[in-house]
Amino acid sequence: MNRALTFALLAAASVPLAACADGGVGVRVAYAPGPYAYDGWYDGYYGPIYDGYWGSDGYFYYRHAEGEGAFVRGDRGHFMHEAPQGPHNFHPIHGNTALRPGVRAPHYPGGGDRHRN
Repeated sequence: MNRALTFALLAAASVPLAACADGGVGVRVAYAPGPYAYDGWYDGYYGPIYDGYWGSDGYFYYRHAEGEGAFVRGDRGHFMHEAPQGPHNFHPIHGNTALRPGVRAPHYPGGGDRHRN
């Protein structure tokens, strides 16, 4: 077998193993189809956000910058799926998230058990 092909196959086989480096605390993405689009309402409490996603647990997870290695769970009082009624200080948020390998993304929708330890 061609030596380069052998190394390429070994490297590709090891990619899913990278997801187990998290120690069971969340999901470290070895591969995630994307981008994941999100819509909602945000009151600005945490300051500007770079991107995010609605987790499978119903919370919104966000990052302040692309280089951050983990998404942080926002409080339900600051992120909403639907427009709030009456007077409010919420503004609409729209965007998409394309996860890169090694980013910690708890409750990432559609992540499946292949990303969990």
